Amino acid sequence: MAISKDNIITETLSGKVGNIIFKNYGNKTVISKYPDMSNVVKTEKQKENQLQFKAAQAYAKSILSDPEKKLAFIKTIPKDRTAYHAAISKYLKENKTPQ
Repeated sequence: MAISKDNIITETLSGKVGNIIFKNYGNKTVISKYPDMSNVVKTEKQKENQLQFKAAQAYAKSILSDPEKKLAFIKTIPKDRTAYHAAISKYLKENKTPQ
C-alpha cells in the first residue's frame, strides 16, 4: 500500500484502475492492490449485515436525491458529518437486528 500526499497527479483519482485501487482520505490518496475475495465464504450473519447495509444505502440515497428531504436532514446533523454517512448511521441505529 502506498500513500500519496498533495500529489497533483493522484489528488483527483479514486476508484479502480486495472488491478489498483485509489482511495482518498482528506489530502491523502491511498493506493493499494484490488482485494481478492473469491475464496471468502460468508456466514449467514455476514449476509444479513450486507443486506441491512444495502437497505441503509438505499435509504441514504433516497434522502439525498430529494432536495427538500436533504435540506431538512442536513439541519439535524453536526456540521462535521456528511449527510450520506449520517443517514446510513441513522438507518442502522433505527433498524438494529436482534443478536
